[in-house]
Amino acid sequence: MRALLFISIVVLAAAAPTFSQTIAITGGKIYPVSGAPLTNGTVLIKDGMIVAVGSQVNVPAGAQRIDARGKIVTPGLINSVTELGVIEIDQVRNTNDVSAKGNNNIAAAFRVWDGLNAGSALFAPTRNEGITTVVVVPEGGLVSGQAAAIDLVNGHSTDMVRRPAVAMVAQMDNANGAGTSARGELIGKLRTLLDDVILFRSSRGEYERGALRTLSASRTDLEALIPVVDGKLLLLIEANRMDEIDAALELAHDYHLKLGITGAAEAWLCADRLAAAHVPVLTGAMSNIPESFATLNQRQENAALLRKAGVQVVIVATGGSDVTRYNARNIKYEAGNAVAYGMSYDDALRAVTLGPAELFGLSDRIGSLQSGREANVVIWSGDPFEFSTQAEHVFIRGREVKEPSRQDLLIERYKPKTQR
Repeated sequence: MRALLFISIVVLAAAAPTFSQTIAITGGKIYPVSGAPLTNGTVLIKDGMIVAVGSQVNVPAGAQRIDARGKIVTPGLINSVTELGVIEIDQVRNTNDVSAKGNNNIAAAFRVWDGLNAGSALFAPTRNEGITTVVVVPEGGLVSGQAAAIDLVNGHSTDMVRRPAVAMVAQMDNANGAGTSARGELIGKLRTLLDDVILFRSSRGEYERGALRTLSASRTDLEALIPVVDGKLLLLIEANRMDEIDAALELAHDYHLKLGITGAAEAWLCADRLAAAHVPVLTGAMSNIPESFATLNQRQENAALLRKAGVQVVIVATGGSDVTRYNARNIKYEAGNAVAYGMSYDDALRAVTLGPAELFGLSDRIGSLQSGREANVVIWSGDPFEFSTQAEHVFIRGREVKEPSRQDLLIERYKPKTQR
């Protein structure tokens, strides 16, 4: 019995993939993003980390070589506004973990990643399109909760979460959703909340003794918002209309907030003010069709005009909840459209790699191809922003990820026998 057990352990150990691995991606056109492109370059990966990038890299004997001649090599793409892993089917409540009930439409303590479904069928098609990291954001209410950055690795949810609490998410775009009847009332409610957080922070003793006036949020929500009023945690506010964006800028100025704007359909109309305030904008370039009266001035040149004005732009997949939930992979098309409508290629690539990594405090680990960074790397068949280009090899934390998506399996299942 002991002999059989020993043999079983040896077999399992032999079958388990080893992570001590050296990989050399050679001959491709490399876009490090942190520096100029390299023709006929090499990316050397060892034990999950990038150890060298350049045109004259010595490849050690025994390294696995991947010939990237005629290919393009980039960092893995980052989609900064998604609901991947926290909602599967809109109409099936048991698969929906993206929104918290909260108290008074405030759910600042809600950690959306606590409900992350590591087995989501939506990860594979996203990963297969070269997206290696996403930011999962909550929705609903006035303050929706906290967002987290996750890598699209296989494993448990704890393996996937790269960094929790990268941002607090709120909105100025939907008065009814905030439990109010007008935008002015919504903004007033948000100001009252921030005032209450400041009071709570400075008067905890009185709060504990019950000697403080009634506050507009629960204790856990007030505590969760302290890093926001301290200027340490990014506050992502969804705002589309120009006046909404102006109100968010005024709020950030008055309370010294670290602000980011999502949605931003009419941001180009106040690009100079966004640039002066050093407020980043998360937006896309796929659609110029207004989804509501709040987006009447939406245009596909938005990202290019913002960048031209000096605004830090992070490109995200747009088009409503169907995109953030099911088609996060569309981010490369958003970037391609941004280039088609006036944004420089280098700016567009940065806006889906190093730009979001910097915004969310991840740039010391991912977002660029340079020594000391984790190996989130994609080898593309051609220009990654072209519609027909394929992600031929996708590495996340130095491991190549190969897994057919549900779409791939369905295609194979129903393909005519003559084509199998």
